[in-house]
Amino acid sequence: MDYYLNNHIPMVQQKLGAAIKSARVTRGLSGMAPGSPPAYLALAHILFESVEALQEAFGPHAEAIMAHVPNYTNTEPVIQLSEVKL
Repeated sequence: MDYYLNNHIPMVQQKLGAAIKSARVTRGLSGMAPGSPPAYLALAHILFESVEALQEAFGPHAEAIMAHVPNYTNTEPVIQLSEVKL
């Protein structure tokens, strides 16, 4: 988590720059049942104006950003695009 927060996320923010409207990281603590593992160890919520803004900013840096993933995890990241409604 330390590497993710202090290296990976700042690198992503630097590369994607002003296209990022906000960024937050949450750390999974547990599942619903007491003592059960979380579904995800961490979630990065990175807000863009639109899917197109994300694609335009991420595209040129996709290879470098994805190549950085093995530095903080041995799991395959799950990426989901969502629309904020609130």
